[in-house]
Amino acid sequence: MSIGDPDRAETKTATTAAVPSGRWMLARWAIASSTLGFPQAAGPVAFALVAVALTGDASGGAAMILAMTLAQVAGAIPLTRLGRGFAMATFLRLLVAVRTVALLAIATGAASGVSLAWLIALAAGAGLVNGAAYGYLRAVLNRLAPASGLSRALGIAATLNELTFVAAPVVASGLGSISPVFGIVAMAALGALPALLVPNLGPAAAASGEGAGEAPHREAGSILRPAILLWLLCAAAGGATVAAIEIGAVALALNFGYQPALAILFTVPLCIASVAGGLWVSVRNRRAPRGVVVAQLVVMSAGAALAATCLSVATTLAGAILIGLVLAPLATHYSLILDSLAPPHRRPEVFALLRTANASGVILASALLTAVSLPAALLAIAAVMMLATVAVGIASAKRREPVPPSRE
Repeated sequence: MSIGDPDRAETKTATTAAVPSGRWMLARWAIASSTLGFPQAAGPVAFALVAVALTGDASGGAAMILAMTLAQVAGAIPLTRLGRGFAMATFLRLLVAVRTVALLAIATGAASGVSLAWLIALAAGAGLVNGAAYGYLRAVLNRLAPASGLSRALGIAATLNELTFVAAPVVASGLGSISPVFGIVAMAALGALPALLVPNLGPAAAASGEGAGEAPHREAGSILRPAILLWLLCAAAGGATVAAIEIGAVALALNFGYQPALAILFTVPLCIASVAGGLWVSVRNRRAPRGVVVAQLVVMSAGAALAATCLSVATTLAGAILIGLVLAPLATHYSLILDSLAPPHRRPEVFALLRTANASGVILASALLTAVSLPAALLAIAAVMMLATVAVGIASAKRREPVPPSRE
């Protein structure tokens, strides 16, 4: 085909004309990504208010969150595999619809005064689809954004996600103060938005995760190769580190002699720093080299160690800020590196595993904060973060080692 071929010129013109539409689809995806996590962000407050209204004890809300998180871990891979024969957007809508129905059932049950056991079971039903839904939503992005724009899209999504985790508890608390049922209804309504916003990719976009121009390659066997496991370990360690600050914020405030309400001294700076990190990723719009990633892991480990010392409010606050600053850059790198390591048709499964690893870190932090003292829990989590950092450092060093010359 010649350079002046009118067909090529026409194709180029059509592609240029489609850019605004592509940007609008990316905007819809980013909003869908941020609202997908709204029920999990609002859940601790909303469920606690429901439990207090029913039993007078907020611990029932923690049991609902635990059931939701454990169900997410259990359902991520089976549900992701179940959706392979569907179009990605269609199966994502189905998963979101299941969660919405379960949340509305919780609201109905709370209004009618059913037992807490039923609400815990319904919370598990709502959480069952979370991992798979994230996996498919992340795989949809590969169909919408060029490889050169993935970092920016993920950075924007990370920023919006942090804003969601700041705003959701406020919304749940405000509505829940009127009626606990209203908080659950808001979770269901906002959590259902991804079903309306996710772009319709058409019948060709089967739930394979294969982007345009990628040959269908059906690789059998386990996807849990060492290279993938390494980054899943990092995601789990990072999830535990962040959860230790967010879940342990009240305990930290009490440890320093403050009122429980001043837990925001630690959570708000962490979220603000995370938003700043997300904006930096969006502006930079480049995949970080391995050395920079190791440095970011060192920063998160240092933040975890500072927080674990519990020496003063200043050192703990500094630790929370350090953790927040690298949270979005690391999350973006995990998503990008797993994107390149996963077989195209198994990307939804790998992304579901990424969300599952993060949830496993949250479970670890919750268990440690419940079972042992605050300093011991923070030290254990800092040790896990340092272990992940050392593992990546060793893997990076081996990767840079020159191949020894042959003796033959």
